[in-house]
Amino acid sequence: MIVTRFAPSPTGLLHLGHAFSALVAYQAAREAGGRFLLRIEDIDPVRCKPEYTQAIFTDLAWLGLAWEEPVRCQSDHGADYAAALDRLREMGLLYPCACTRRQIGELAAPQENDEAGPVYPGTCRGLPEAARAELAQTRACVWRLDMAQACARVGGLTWHDAGRGEVVADPGRFGDIVLARKDVPTSYHVSVTVDDALQGVSLVTRGEDLLAATDIHRLLQALLGLPTPRYRHHPLLRDASGRRFAKRDKALTLRALRQAGRSPQDVREMVGFGDFSL
Repeated sequence: MIVTRFAPSPTGLLHLGHAFSALVAYQAAREAGGRFLLRIEDIDPVRCKPEYTQAIFTDLAWLGLAWEEPVRCQSDHGADYAAALDRLREMGLLYPCACTRRQIGELAAPQENDEAGPVYPGTCRGLPEAARAELAQTRACVWRLDMAQACARVGGLTWHDAGRGEVVADPGRFGDIVLARKDVPTSYHVSVTVDDALQGVSLVTRGEDLLAATDIHRLLQALLGLPTPRYRHHPLLRDASGRRFAKRDKALTLRALRQAGRSPQDVREMVGFGDFSL
């Protein structure tokens, strides 16, 4: 059975781009007689707000979508992510780092990767155990994945995308990525990989801006012994000028459109789902 999910972060109000992405996942589940899940990715305690979580529920229900209960909120499941990180530590694949962005920018190769800027040069990777233990106690510490060791451990990896076919994963190009911080004790990469496995998600539908990140998720799946879902990375919805919709586009939030008198059918038509029957 196909299981899809829509997993927004409650850092602002949903806009037309969110509506499109939610409908892509919802339609895929319905057409296959599968299940549609809603997940709230609220691991960032500073940017994520309860009022935005409630707004997500309101907007999606108004749009005509129904999802299974209970909704999984990541902020309630820190133990699941901690367990995954502990497994990676036990494998010797995580190490603490306190390098600042400025230091990384000065030392890293000038070429930027396509996800998160300069590739970390591995400054803290070779520290002796005593220095690592001391560093792990500092407030500025983050935990990085030893990418070379991780890739060597699992060998070659592939994953399947609905529009691209088999994709050869190349997570090594991202360098030693951050998987946890002191203030946010898990990363998007860890939490989304663990959640998809625990919830039995079999088809991940999301924007093509997350295409590259799938290489990292495939690596984590292999390291943690988790199943690999199929993927469908859809094009991003853009405005008339070619800009992708963003939370700063307040006039195009679902709340603003509703308050302006637009109907759910109007919004579905605006994002290309006018013939979608609910």
